Order: sequence, then C-alpha cells, then structure tokens
Amino acid sequence: MKKLNLKIKDMPYAAEEALNRLRVNIKFCGKNTKKIVITSSVPNEGKSTVSVRLWKLLSEAGFPTVLVDVDLRKSELQKKYQVEGIKEGLNHFLSGLAEYEDVVYETNIPNGHIVPVTTLLENPSALLEDPRLGELLDRLAEDYRYVIIDTPPLDNISDGALIASMSDGAVLVVRCGETSKALVRQSLQQLDRVGCPVLGTVLNRAEIRSGAYKKYYGRYGKKYGDYYGAYYGGNTTEKKAGIKE
Repeated sequence: MKKLNLKIKDMPYAAEEALNRLRVNIKFCGKNTKKIVITSSVPNEGKSTVSVRLWKLLSEAGFPTVLVDVDLRKSELQKKYQVEGIKEGLNHFLSGLAEYEDVVYETNIPNGHIVPVTTLLENPSALLEDPRLGELLDRLAEDYRYVIIDTPPLDNISDGALIASMSDGAVLVVRCGETSKALVRQSLQQLDRVGCPVLGTVLNRAEIRSGAYKKYYGRYGKKYGDYYGAYYGGNTTEKKAGIKE
C-alpha cells in the first residue's frame, strides 16, 4: 500500500483536550456508527480541521480510521498539510480510472489511512451521484472502524447533503458569531431530509467568558487566546488558532 506523510502541527493543550472529548463522544455513538460526515453550513467554519484532527485522534487511540476527502470543489488537504506524492485519488476512482487499492493510502499516523483528492472540479455532482461513491464508503466501513468524511458545505449546493445520505451520522461545525441561526436550522433540516442523524454540533470560535470552565482553562487563555465552545450531544471546545478552513 502506498504511503503519504501529513505534516500536522501540534495543538495547544486545551484544544487537544477539547477534540479528545469529541473523540470520546463519537465512541459512545455505538458500534453501528461508522461512516461519519463532518460538514458545515458555509465555507470557512473549520470543518476540514475538525475532520483531520478527529481522524488523527481516533487513529492514535488504536481505532483503524480512514479519512475520505470528498470536497472535490475546494479541497485544501494537500496544501494545508503539505501532502506530496498523491498520484491517484477519489476523483480517479469515481471516474473509473482507479480501483479501491489505488486510492487508499497508508499515512504516517498509526492506524490512519486516507482517500485524498488530486484534482479539483468545478461541477463534481455527476461523479458524486455515481454508485461507486456509495460502494467505496461501504467497503471502507467494512475495513475500518471509523470512516471520517470531509464534505463540502451544505449552503447552496447539493453535494454535502448527497454525501450525508450515504453516512451513519453527521457532525455539524458552526462558527460562533458568524453563522446565523437560520442557516444552522436550514442545515439541520437538510440533514434530516436525507435521513442523516445529527450526532452533534461543534461550536467554533466561541469565547469562554465566565464560570468554572474559564477558571479551569484560564492559564491557557493568557497564552493562546479565546476558546471554542460546545458540542451539541456531548461536550467539546476548540481553540481559536486551530480552527481554520
């Protein structure tokens, strides 16, 4: 199996702990929850960072986990994590130009594999509607404990909802103070319409202002700045510097 190296920088302690709680919450979703979509309402809410970090933590915890990059319009994985050596990816598989073994890569993360994107497309809807995508996700779910799926936002294209319909559940990333309640409500309704259970919502870039939580993390706040806020259906926070699309 071909191998890729991802250069993933360390995160501040508080951020790592926040994502660890997200990882634990995912574990309690049950053994039948394997294909998990990470999505958002609009771009630049942090869904790709959450996808990669959750994939990494699950893998390092001993769970065979594969990250599937399905954002064929605006994938930033290669550039952001300095991934080199990708020859065939999801777009090749969906086009029938590559097989399963050609597009699943081992990585430098223990137990972590990835299905990357190689070429961005202006209109990938026809490819995403091909039965090969569902077949790929089903086979990955047989081979791995978790399949983390980084999708396009749900805003004005059907790609994200289509992919969510093939999954066992979704985590919606919401940028605090930027994404309107109406947009969040619309995204939740979209997921409901396609029959995708919402496992939780990561509230991103939420400043902790008071209470025991602030007291506990106060010593980190001086060094790293504001924190991220809550996990609907569990508990998590995220560090401001660590969440960028």
